Amino acid sequence: MKRVVLLGPPGAGKGTQAEGISTKYNIPHISTGDIFRANVKEGTPLGVKISSIMEAGQLVPDELVCEVVADRVQKSDCANGYLLDGFPRTVAQAKFFDEYLAKNGQELDKVIDIEVDEAILLPRMVGRRVCRKCGKPYHVVSMPPKVEGVCDVCGGEVYQRADDTEETVKNRFAVYQAQTSPLTDYYRSSGKLAPIDGAGSVQDVLNAICAVLGE
Repeated sequence: MKRVVLLGPPGAGKGTQAEGISTKYNIPHISTGDIFRANVKEGTPLGVKISSIMEAGQLVPDELVCEVVADRVQKSDCANGYLLDGFPRTVAQAKFFDEYLAKNGQELDKVIDIEVDEAILLPRMVGRRVCRKCGKPYHVVSMPPKVEGVCDVCGGEVYQRADDTEETVKNRFAVYQAQTSPLTDYYRSSGKLAPIDGAGSVQDVLNAICAVLGE
């Protein structure tokens, strides 16, 4: 059983590492961003609500985010654990989830915090690309698709998201430091926090994470 939260600033490689962790421990990778985008795309009631909030330039309220995650981790594929990526984003969300777990006689195993300096993150993020169809991540330097602009998996268009431009990246990093980084203090006090140096290769970082999580 592995119940894991993955923290780290934008561009720290959470998505790539989540894929490796999910495969290694056979647990689902749960990204709130993916859940929200899927609901918006499918036009579900939740998607309509989220879309109107985001179009207004507002953050999705903690209560709604927590409700979505609590519902997701009750699915049958989470019976052996799960990896949360993009949640919690605030201390309020973290407290809610801890309370939810306690009510169900559960607790988190580890909170992995991938640490990377902003000077390293900026070029890493500006070079990011993603498949518009299946969401597979790429990078123009370290992990380009075999055919430029074409996804290796589904043949979809590989493009740069608007939130990966330099100006947006710098703003996202500032927002993360102000809002989300206090989570490290919260989880450190509970003894769950495991800082990981994210400046190395993808495999080195994954090895370090697996050493913390164990078999």
